[in-house]
Amino acid sequence: MIDTLIHNGLVLTVDKDFKIIPNGAVAVRHGCIEKVWAPQADQALPAARRTIDAAGGIIMPGLINAHTHLPMSLFRGMADDMPLERWLHERIFPAEARFITPASVPLGASLSCAEMLLGGTTTCGDGYFLVDHFAGAVAQAGMRAVLGQGVIDFPAPGVPDPTLNVSAAQSFIERWQGRSALLQPSIFCHSPGTCSSRTLQSAKKAADEMGVVFQIHVAETRAEREQIEGAHGCSPIRYLDRLGILDSGTLLVHAVWVDTEDIAIIARSGARMVHCPESNMKLASGIAPIPDLLSAGITVGLGTDGCAGNNDLDLWGEMDMAAKLHKVHRLNPTVMDAATVVRMTTIEGARALGLDRMVGSLEIGKRADLIVLKNGEPHLTPLYHAASHLVYVVRANDVRHVMIDGQWVVRERQLLTIDLDALFIQVNALARRIEAG
Repeated sequence: MIDTLIHNGLVLTVDKDFKIIPNGAVAVRHGCIEKVWAPQADQALPAARRTIDAAGGIIMPGLINAHTHLPMSLFRGMADDMPLERWLHERIFPAEARFITPASVPLGASLSCAEMLLGGTTTCGDGYFLVDHFAGAVAQAGMRAVLGQGVIDFPAPGVPDPTLNVSAAQSFIERWQGRSALLQPSIFCHSPGTCSSRTLQSAKKAADEMGVVFQIHVAETRAEREQIEGAHGCSPIRYLDRLGILDSGTLLVHAVWVDTEDIAIIARSGARMVHCPESNMKLASGIAPIPDLLSAGITVGLGTDGCAGNNDLDLWGEMDMAAKLHKVHRLNPTVMDAATVVRMTTIEGARALGLDRMVGSLEIGKRADLIVLKNGEPHLTPLYHAASHLVYVVRANDVRHVMIDGQWVVRERQLLTIDLDALFIQVNALARRIEAG
């Protein structure tokens, strides 16, 4: 018997043909998608343990936030309107040194997961410190995630001795690899400017040997590009390429300050990328040449970055911004069309994280990570084109149901996996301590 049947909705598959099924249905069994189809009006629906009427709403893959820093929701709005370098070195790094602890990181991670789940995000790519201490909270929330233990050549939360940064990441991977069906461990090097060549190569070698994704911020600001050019005589991308860092197991985050040669190197290497437009705009980092990266055949997912620099984890707003930013920057209304942006936030995000065979589209055999959107609200009426609707109209609170791995984590906008009232009390108490310094 089918475990869950969802019917009477517009099914957006995001398969290779971007197939849309009016009055469609999705059947889920043992956590997998068993069938996606349009039931005939004269045929009875198959028997299921639970049947959900989508009431004319959209049924689609869960969104994928390909880059964030989960515990940093604790610093939301704490240090705004500052250049990135000052923001990091004067506010964020000192705050992390004092307040990022084994006790605090599960609170920030749970808060971030709650926000994402209620907004229809079912998978995230994360990079931070003390991941061992919040990975369990992410799993308990029911979120699918690629969690990268941070590597940096400075004393960091949980790794006061930088010479142990890579070994700490290896230990994290050993403890979590295969431990949860929802979690994939990873290594996250902070940036080429904060990690030595030796650290970068050592971390990449460890990631390759352990079969995990290697994540890194790169070419985020003009200052970073000038720093690397001054120290190594080449761009950050060419520097990573010289070190042997770039290949299909590497996930590049931001890539704002890249040129034509850099783009060709990324494309040739098979490395993947995450675009974080709102963070790049807010920190005045610049505009990544995403249309050019896509034209070169590079896989690009969409990410919000962390709440300390965005300040939210809302991928609907991020999609809207990604589409419009590049249109006005290129003075071309046809670039970054809605379907492209939807793909970036679903199947391409999954591909960036190495999860595209598992999630990112509604296809038979994939894990059942899906969402159901509301229908019948003034701002949702009428609906002509599903992709345009998702990018330019839908909001986070239009998400009605959320399923991950065949399990409901949100039903009728009620989060089932986290006690929000208790969480808010704990987070607000910590925020008062942070504010007091």
